[in-house]
Amino acid sequence: MRSLSLPEVSGYDEMIQPGGKVRDSYKGYHRWLLGQARDNLVRKRKEAELQFHRVGITFNVYGEENGTERLIPFDALPRVIPARDWRHLEAGAIQRVRALNHFLHDIYHDQAIVRDGRIPAEQIFGNSQYQPCMQDVDLPNQVYSQVSGVDLIRDGEGTWYVLEDNLRTPSGVSYMIENRRMMMRLFPELFAHQSVAPVEHYPSLLLETLQEDSGVAYPTVVLLTPGRFNSAYFEHAFLAQQMGIELVEGADLFVKDGFVYMRTTAGPQRVDVIYRRIDDDYLDPLAFRPDSMLGVPGLLSVYRQGNVVLANAVGTGVGDDKSIYPYVPEMIRFYLDEEPILSNVPTWQCRDPKALDHVLAHLPELVVKEVHGAGGYGMLVGPAASRAEIAAFRDRLKARPHNYIAQPTLSLSTCPIFVDEGIAPRHIDLRPFVLSGKESRLVPGGLTRVAMNAGSLVVNSSQGGGTKDTWVLEDGSC
Repeated sequence: MRSLSLPEVSGYDEMIQPGGKVRDSYKGYHRWLLGQARDNLVRKRKEAELQFHRVGITFNVYGEENGTERLIPFDALPRVIPARDWRHLEAGAIQRVRALNHFLHDIYHDQAIVRDGRIPAEQIFGNSQYQPCMQDVDLPNQVYSQVSGVDLIRDGEGTWYVLEDNLRTPSGVSYMIENRRMMMRLFPELFAHQSVAPVEHYPSLLLETLQEDSGVAYPTVVLLTPGRFNSAYFEHAFLAQQMGIELVEGADLFVKDGFVYMRTTAGPQRVDVIYRRIDDDYLDPLAFRPDSMLGVPGLLSVYRQGNVVLANAVGTGVGDDKSIYPYVPEMIRFYLDEEPILSNVPTWQCRDPKALDHVLAHLPELVVKEVHGAGGYGMLVGPAASRAEIAAFRDRLKARPHNYIAQPTLSLSTCPIFVDEGIAPRHIDLRPFVLSGKESRLVPGGLTRVAMNAGSLVVNSSQGGGTKDTWVLEDGSC
C-alpha cells in the first residue's frame, strides 16, 4: 500500500499554505488523510462512481449527437471552509441577491435606478431578457429570484470575488446534497470527529420558501421540467422527490377560468406554485414562442393576475445577464445604502469603444464571455487559447462587441484532488444557493466545482469539470 503526500502548490491553495504547512481548517482532515493508503481511496472512488450510476446522477450535454449521459467526476477530498469565512460569504451573497431583487422590482415598476442615471436605459430595455409583459406586475414579497446561485472564486491572494450571478434557473444543488451523502457513506468516521454544518435540509427550506409566496394555507407546489432529455433532469426529479411534490411537464398542466390545474387520476387539482426549470421563451406558447411544446398555454395570463406563483419570476434573466453584472455593486449602494461585502471581478464592457480597444489589444491575457452565455460555452480563455482561436475571436468581437464582456485571467485558488498519481492541486469555484422569501436563507455550503485537468480554469461540468463536497466547519471545529 502506498501512502499519500501533499503536493507542492503555487498561488493560493485552500488546504496548503506556502512552505507546505496545512491550514488550520484542514488539520483535522489532514490527520485522517495521513492514515489513508492510496489503494483505499482508489476503492472508495470506484464505489462512488458505481453508486452515482445506480442512483442516476448523470447529465446530458446539448449538441452531442449520441446523447450519451455522463457522470460528473466526483472528488473524494472535501473543500473545507472555516465558520469565519462562511459568515462573510453568507452575508455578501444575501446582500447581493437582495439588491438584485430590488433591481428587478424597480425596472418593472418605477425604474428609479434608470432615472437616476446609475444604469443606462439601453442596458435594460434593450436586453433580450427584459420582458415588457412584467411591467407593473406585483409579486409576493417583491421577490423575483426565489432561488439564486452566486458563483464565487478566490484569487491567487486568497481574496473572494463574485464571478457571476445565476437567477433564472440555477442548477447544481442536487450535487451539493448527493456529494455530502456520498462522503458520509464512504467516510462516516470523518463526520464523527469534526463538526461539519449540514446541508441535507435544503429541500425543506426550498419548499418552505416556495410556499411562503402562495398566500394560501395549504398550497399545491409542483416542479415543472422540460422532460427527461434536459441536461438537469436528474436534479428536477431529485428535488421534486425530496420536497414531496409532483414533477410535471407542460402537458400535465392546463389553464381554466383564470387558474392553473394539474391533471391527476382523481381529477383536476389547482396548482398554486410552480417551481419552473424552463426558460421564459418556452413557458407559454400563447405569450412567447408559439412553437414551444414545453410550456402551458395561457400560463402568463394566470400569472399576471396573481393566481399562480412562478419561481423564478418571468423576466428575472435581466438580473443575471453578464452585461448587467458590472452594475451590481452600484445596485447595492442605490437600493440598500450599503457598501458591497463581496467585490466584482474587474470587467470591461466591449460595447464601450475604449473598453473594446483595450480588450482587442490584450486578448491573449483576458477571459472574454458572451453576455448571455452559460456552461462555459462561447468564451475565450486567452492564456490557454491558440493564435488561431484568438484571431477568430477577435473577428467575433469586432462584429458584435455589445455581445461580450472581458475580465482579467485571475489565478483561481486551488484545492487538492485525488488523481491516479496521488494528490494534486486543481482550480475550483463555489456556488452557494440563496433562498429568498419573507427572509433570505442559505444552507452552510454550496456546490464546489473543480477543473479536473491540470492548469485548466474551466470548472463547468459540460466542459469536463467535476465536483467535491463542501464542508463549512461550525465554530470551534478544526
